[in-house]
Amino acid sequence: MKKAFFTFLLILAIIGCKQNSKTTIEDTAQLEQKYPSDVLSFLDEWKILLGDGTSNDSLVAYKKEGFFYVQNDGESDWVVYKTPNSGVTSRTSSNTRTELGQKAHWIPETGGKLTGTLKVMHVSTTGDATKSSSYSVVIGQIHSDEGHENEPLKIYYKKFPGHTKGSVFWNYEINTAGDNIGRFDYSTAVWGYDFSDVGESATEYPEEPENGIALGEVFNYEVNVHEGIMYLTFTSENHETVRFTKSLIKSDFTTREAIPEQVLKVYANREKGGGVERDTAYAGEINYFKQGAYNQANAKSTNAEIYGGDIQKQYDNGSYAEVWFKHATVGASTRPNGH
Repeated sequence: MKKAFFTFLLILAIIGCKQNSKTTIEDTAQLEQKYPSDVLSFLDEWKILLGDGTSNDSLVAYKKEGFFYVQNDGESDWVVYKTPNSGVTSRTSSNTRTELGQKAHWIPETGGKLTGTLKVMHVSTTGDATKSSSYSVVIGQIHSDEGHENEPLKIYYKKFPGHTKGSVFWNYEINTAGDNIGRFDYSTAVWGYDFSDVGESATEYPEEPENGIALGEVFNYEVNVHEGIMYLTFTSENHETVRFTKSLIKSDFTTREAIPEQVLKVYANREKGGGVERDTAYAGEINYFKQGAYNQANAKSTNAEIYGGDIQKQYDNGSYAEVWFKHATVGASTRPNGH
C-alpha cells in the first residue's frame, strides 16, 4: 500500500515538473515575442544608436538581441540597454552607446520633461581608478544640437570594482564663450560621490559610499526644464528624495573667480580646460533629451579592456554597461513642485 502511495506521489511530481517546464517554455516564448515598445509606450518619439554602430529611426516593434530588448525579472518587464566598452559610436564621442535620441528638439525657454524608472545592472569592471569616467555609464542627458554641441546635463551611475554600492551624480557642461571648446563639467552628487572622486592610483579605490545605490537597485529621475530653469528630482525607496535647480539661460561661471575648485582640479591637465561660460549659458540654443546606456569606459581615456573590439568577448568578461528601464516618459515641461 505504501509503495503504491509513493508511486502515486512520484507521478504527481513528474506531472507537476512537466507543467512547470511547459509554463517556463511558454513564458520564455512570450518574452521573445515582446518588443521594447510593448514596455515603453513612448518609443515612437525616439530614434536609437546601438553599441555596434547600427541605428534605427522607427522603434515600434523593433528590438536587437544583445543591445536593445525585453527582460523580465520575475515581477516586471524591463527594456534592456546594453553596450560594450568598444564598438562603433557617434562622430562626437569615443564611447559606445545603446541610447535613445529624442526626435523633437527644443530651446530651454520652451523646455521639456523626461522621466525614468531604472536599475543599472552592470558597469565595466576594468579601467583606471584615477580617471573620472572609469566604471561609469550615463543614463540620461540633455544634448545641445548647435554651437559647441555640449551637454547641459549628463546623469551618471558609477561603481568601483569590489564595491557593493555605487554613486549617482549629474554633470553640467559649461557652454564656453568664444572658441574655447575644452571639456568643462561641474559635477554634483545625488547619492554617493561626484565625478571628481577618484582613486589614489589606477588600482586603488575610494571608500565605498555609505549612501550609494547598488547594482540592481531601482531609482527614478525627473528632468523638468521649465521656462529656462532645469529642475532635477531623484527618488529611491531606500534613500531620501534629492532635488536640484539650475538655470540654463543665466550662467554661474562667467569669470575665472567663479570657476569651482572641483573643476580646476579635474581639468588641470587639459590645455583648454577651465574656460568661462557665456553669460546666457544655453539660452536660445537647440537641445534634445537622450536616455539609455551611454558607456563611459573605453580603451583611450579610461584604459578599460576591450578584447580587440570583440563584442561577445567584452560581454563575457565584464567590459560593458547594462541599464534596465521599466517606465519612462517624455513631453512638455510642467510647473515645478517641491523646488
